[in-house]
Amino acid sequence: MNAKPAAAIFLSVAALAGGAGGAVVAASKDAGSSTTTVTTTAPSTDGGQAAVAASTAASASPTVGEIYKSVSPGVVELVVNSGQSEAEGSGFVVNTKGDIVTNAHVIDGASKITVTFGDGSKAKASVVGSDTTTDLAVVHVSGVSASKLHPLTLADSNDVSVGDAVLAIGSPYGLSETLTNGIVSALDRTITSPSGATIGGAIQTDAAINHGNSGGPLLNSDGQVIGVNAQIESDSNGNTGVGFAIPSNTVRTVAAALIAGQTVEHPQLGVQIEDGNNGGVQVAAVSAGGAAAKAGLKAGDTITAIDGQAVSGSDALASLISSRQPGDQLKVTYTRDGSSHTLTVKLGATKN
Repeated sequence: MNAKPAAAIFLSVAALAGGAGGAVVAASKDAGSSTTTVTTTAPSTDGGQAAVAASTAASASPTVGEIYKSVSPGVVELVVNSGQSEAEGSGFVVNTKGDIVTNAHVIDGASKITVTFGDGSKAKASVVGSDTTTDLAVVHVSGVSASKLHPLTLADSNDVSVGDAVLAIGSPYGLSETLTNGIVSALDRTITSPSGATIGGAIQTDAAINHGNSGGPLLNSDGQVIGVNAQIESDSNGNTGVGFAIPSNTVRTVAAALIAGQTVEHPQLGVQIEDGNNGGVQVAAVSAGGAAAKAGLKAGDTITAIDGQAVSGSDALASLISSRQPGDQLKVTYTRDGSSHTLTVKLGATKN
């Protein structure tokens, strides 16, 4: 796959690390005032049709414009200086302490980071931590009024379905607070991070994503973040309707670890894989001393299921593994010499 990061300037890969106290706090919508309003309704003369219509209108989903108005204050533009170069990207606020999620490739090599909020005000940011394996990072702004910090809610990306309506907000080509919309085109895509690692479970969308959208949120119809926009597939380096976002469940885990000053660990099966000729996933090679080797998997085996869930291809296997934690035990079903077998693998860990 020839996917490309959607930052304005492509930088060399270098891990950045740091630590800060606190934890990711998921935002919630204002529950409203404490005032109770009592409405008296006259007897219906239309068989209740007006009441039904009013109820339906009240429960309707918010419009795209309403979502944008509610969410856009939590989306920011990042200008990153690195030596003699300057890159632009996007990000979004995740708590009221000033922590902002973006892509690792956006802040790679940063010597200076300037955050611009929706109202045009600016603040300097420092790197909290970066995980190049998942292409995620957290930066922090301090001394900023709480009125400027509008945390966005992270949804459960496992609830996302193909065909769902989505919105993207970011700063393509430096055009801050730009809104685009589309649908979820596919799920469980596999993309490659700037460090060469495999990122499983990526969400594919046709919402327009261009240079500068990297690090910005992909939102569902409730205005909740389902992913972080990270890459595009394009021969022209511009939007062709094929974009990829890192799923919010991955974002939640990685961001929490970075904000807590922890080293991010990733589950490792310890195999090189390719799609099998008759379904399943062919094991092309097994890492010596890795989890698969210790369990007894060998090159030439074909993995057909994980914990009883059929594996249709390498993308599906990568997504299943990336959704687990180091140390998790999996039942791996595979075929060898025409016979089916099942063994238990304890996932190993890689550190960024």
